[in-house]
Amino acid sequence: MNPDQKKSTSHYLAHRRALARRLPDGLILLSGGESVARNADTDYEFRQQSNFLYLCGVDEPGCVLLIDPRRGRQTLFMPRIDNEHRVWLGHVPGPAEARRLYGVERVAYADTLPKELRLARRGYRNIYADKATVKIHRQALQGLRAAPSALDEALCELRACKTPGELALIERASAATAHAHRAVMRAARPGQFEYAAQAIFEAECRKAGLPLLAFPTIAASGTNAAVLHYHRNDARMRAGDLLLLDAGAECRGYAADITRTFPVSGVFTTRQKEVYSIVLQAQNECIALARPGLRSSDLHRHSMRVMAEGLKSLRILRGDTDGLVENGAVRLFYPHGLSHMMGLDVHDTPGGRKRKLRNPFKFTVRFVAKLEPGFVITVEPGLYFIGALLHDAANRRKHRTSVDFGRAERFLDFGGVRIEDDILITARGPARNLTDVPKEIHDVEEACRR
Repeated sequence: MNPDQKKSTSHYLAHRRALARRLPDGLILLSGGESVARNADTDYEFRQQSNFLYLCGVDEPGCVLLIDPRRGRQTLFMPRIDNEHRVWLGHVPGPAEARRLYGVERVAYADTLPKELRLARRGYRNIYADKATVKIHRQALQGLRAAPSALDEALCELRACKTPGELALIERASAATAHAHRAVMRAARPGQFEYAAQAIFEAECRKAGLPLLAFPTIAASGTNAAVLHYHRNDARMRAGDLLLLDAGAECRGYAADITRTFPVSGVFTTRQKEVYSIVLQAQNECIALARPGLRSSDLHRHSMRVMAEGLKSLRILRGDTDGLVENGAVRLFYPHGLSHMMGLDVHDTPGGRKRKLRNPFKFTVRFVAKLEPGFVITVEPGLYFIGALLHDAANRRKHRTSVDFGRAERFLDFGGVRIEDDILITARGPARNLTDVPKEIHDVEEACRR
């Protein structure tokens, strides 16, 4: 194995050893993903199960990992491939090649797993495996106590803080994603359809060698930007529209998640600048505040205060700022959370039960935890003008003294603004921003020039 291969696989070995230390009193058995049929003779594009990627980096279907903590043995089981498979699907690594590629001590064929389990189980009472895997191998594992929740919890805890090897993959995904965002800024123009922007973004990611996306691309222009998970991407972009592009590449399973909102015509209008500046201020301040020990909910509260102050300056909200946050008036325009964890899943594991904190808000927040060095999180405030919320009778009754609904309705043709960066919480000093895409108004307009 050359030095580059060793460097690329060493962190998987560290992950497996860390899991073995967490669960030393039982066999650890983890199945990878299987191909999923799309229709009669076509499968969906394969994406490996995230926990399996974390431990092995293996991107082939039908694999199983067995860790024997007591004997210090780790075995990867791979399907036995015949010539018919090779004719239709090409080369698949055999055991010797897989050892070099994935840095696993032992590689065997999957049809030998039952025999290996019967030998490996001696001296153990526990099997740490998911329920489906235990069911498949129930005969070889009969008599062992299954503990799937303990395995899930251990992996959730381990995956929270990213290792240098993981960060290198996230940074590669982020660099490709940033380049693709800038390409869309240069190319987008009135008259194009949203799917043209999507196609440019995804083509640039593929050119960078990253064919898989972290999530379906959101390319939302005009009022479509007020739909948080808009995926139709089929409207024609008009002069004067903003385009909200929320998109990210994936590198060996590790995600980037970046959002930029920019003018299709290349120049912000005065009204667009006013709304955009509020969101940008909230994002910049929250990134500057992010430190180990700070609760993510404190960052979210700060972002809501900035949003409330900004909406007051637009004469859409009125009243005490903290009151507007507590009574939920600001949520009519900022209805989602500020952050989520990011890693092997774009909405990555929140870090396990030990890290879970009480939600201090009256509304659901996806991510409530104390920030730690090694966390990679998004910071993504947004302001939107959503007819479903502004026309809702209950909202109008509850917030009649806090919201100028008549003025807010004048913005229903606006859509929304979201700005999202991926940041690393560091042990000392400020968080490190992993995102390199223009976001200051002058810089965005400069990036949009043809």
